[in-house]
Amino acid sequence: MRDPSEFAKYLIDAPGPDGGAYAVRSPIDHQALLVVASWGAGWDHVSVSRTTRCPNWNEMTRVKRIFFRDDETAMQLHVPVAEHINYHPYTLHLWRPQHAEIPRPPSILVGPRQET
Repeated sequence: MRDPSEFAKYLIDAPGPDGGAYAVRSPIDHQALLVVASWGAGWDHVSVSRTTRCPNWNEMTRVKRIFFRDDETAMQLHVPVAEHINYHPYTLHLWRPQHAEIPRPPSILVGPRQET
């Protein structure tokens, strides 16, 4: 996760030692995305909420680029149904373990690289 001072301009609530609340404008409609970021217990975690729908790919990408470094992988998890916890119906989460590398499949399994 980036140093919290790098996303301080989005701060809406005084941060604690392990996180804070932020407001980021959607790149789609400029409405507020409520972001709660935390960095304790061995995990970097960002939750992203809208009031009337789930954030979309472009909104999650914007938040990822603000809160995580370009060289970091963050993930959304689909846990077993028995482990579902849902405090807000329009919230998605990004996770990154602080002490382990997230395994990724070979890029060719996604598609061929495009020459630039």
